[in-house]
Amino acid sequence: MAKYAAAIDQGTTSTRFMIFDHSGNVVGVDQKEHEQIYPKPGWVEHDPMEIWTRTQEVIEGALRKSGVDPKDIAAVGVTNQRETTIVWDKATGKPVYNAIVWQDTRTDKICNELAADGGQDRFRPKTGLPLATYFSGPKIKWILDNIPGVREKAEKGEVIFGNIDTWVIWNLTGGPKGGVHVTDVSNASRTMLMNLETLDWDDEILGILGIPRAMLPAIRPSSEVYGYAKGLLEGIPVAGDLGDQQAALFGQACYSPGEAKNTYGTGCFMLLNTGTRPVPSKSGLLTTLAYKIGDQPAVYALEGSIAITGALVQWLRDNLKMIESSKDVEALARTVEDNGGIYFVPAFSGLFAPYWRSDARGVIVGLTRYINRGHIARAALEATAYQTREVLDAMNADSGVPLTALKVDGGMVYNELLMQFQADILGVPVIRPKVAETTSLGAAYAAGMAVGFWTSFDELRANWQVDKVWNPQMSAEERERLYAGWKKAVQRTFGWVE
Repeated sequence: MAKYAAAIDQGTTSTRFMIFDHSGNVVGVDQKEHEQIYPKPGWVEHDPMEIWTRTQEVIEGALRKSGVDPKDIAAVGVTNQRETTIVWDKATGKPVYNAIVWQDTRTDKICNELAADGGQDRFRPKTGLPLATYFSGPKIKWILDNIPGVREKAEKGEVIFGNIDTWVIWNLTGGPKGGVHVTDVSNASRTMLMNLETLDWDDEILGILGIPRAMLPAIRPSSEVYGYAKGLLEGIPVAGDLGDQQAALFGQACYSPGEAKNTYGTGCFMLLNTGTRPVPSKSGLLTTLAYKIGDQPAVYALEGSIAITGALVQWLRDNLKMIESSKDVEALARTVEDNGGIYFVPAFSGLFAPYWRSDARGVIVGLTRYINRGHIARAALEATAYQTREVLDAMNADSGVPLTALKVDGGMVYNELLMQFQADILGVPVIRPKVAETTSLGAAYAAGMAVGFWTSFDELRANWQVDKVWNPQMSAEERERLYAGWKKAVQRTFGWVE
């Protein structure tokens, strides 16, 4: 009888392997960072081969440190940074180009050309997404248009595309020797190529973008057995696949319409379960797939995506050398009483929800001689909370369901200052669960459900436990005064890039 379920969590800055017991407790974990490659301003790349190497290393590391026998693992799931785009040779397993990361803005010209005929929402009725550099479709087009010889091979199905989930599953199940070429509905819904109603690639959009269907993976449910692992996890069913934000929703047990979570990672992503019908957004949110379990109906979500949150703290650490490590930001921010009147809008790669402005760039406004590093650190943390409020306002407007509490997860939820300010600026309680690494947990849940390790949502709900709750303490007047200042600051970022 298997004792565990496991997950590969391939994120923007690092990869980890986590092993969970039946109660959802962490039994083993290993994690490694990979290189961030910035060839030009606005370009962000990863080396797919390095990511696959790191994946194998963390599997080995977690198994070694935990002493878990792979035979005791029921299934393994995969969760991933979404939209990050790889095209590789099926015969050799070698990428034709580096992975183009979701934050990369090189496709702005492609998106503008597409928008010239039908506007930014040209594909939104079918895909739930605006035309933006964020999504995979334009990135695939860029590779086909710019890397010699690739388009011809793509037509023949000799080179294939995948987001990182597809790349990891393909390599995990044998790579050039019979690797399975699949993605799930949640990841496919981030390509701008999948039709929300049919849950299949949309031939009209493929034609407009010039992307051959032969290079695309099969779209599968988020929970079913896709194939079996080779190597360290030999013979274990690979049985779950969810984009990282959908995996966090799943791990947070948000299985009923109206339940929402916010993940604080490199960026910030709030998802609201809207049930088995897609809800079109009028407020700048994305209509996306939440998950699909086996042959049950697909479940949809509204998503507010914020590009830069935790990445702003890394920027203070790496670019400005203001702190030694990311966790030092809280102590630095606590050296001051408030933000000193400044706001920091981190539109480093444009603004995502609810604005979708690729012409925006980052600003710090309200600077005086009084401002010191503490104020900058504090304003950087507050930026995350303000951006979350903007997304929450949009969600309330779209769904007509006012949120009563927010479940939170991800690395930044251990920052007490940020979590209290988040509750204050939202005016609702903020709740952190016992297992805050809900992204990995969600992928393990999906895999475990596919093989009967867990059998029902009730079983998963029973695993979810509260760790800490932050209640709002700020007056409504103060909340609205601070938020009005933020909205003014955001206006100053628009139109910077011609």
